[in-house]
Amino acid sequence: MEIGEKYLPIGTVVKLEGGIKRVMITGYCFKTENDSENLWDYIGCLYPEGILVASQLACFNHSQIEKIYYKGLENDEEKEFVENLKEMNL
Repeated sequence: MEIGEKYLPIGTVVKLEGGIKRVMITGYCFKTENDSENLWDYIGCLYPEGILVASQLACFNHSQIEKIYYKGLENDEEKEFVENLKEMNL
């Protein structure tokens, strides 16, 4: 499946460069408490485990995605949300 433009829909399952486990996208534009300077394109959790503990959440950028296994739900609401993100240059 082609990677294409950021932002992939919530629920998309990907493999990150150098990664072993798959990651499911759970959110966008994430800042960590330890590093408020960086704004990550995505936050995700291990797939299929899900969020077991907060320390297992993965912050990553679109450029780090190596492969898409499954693309999440795309509908009008999601498309409008992504367009708003793009307009804000995030």
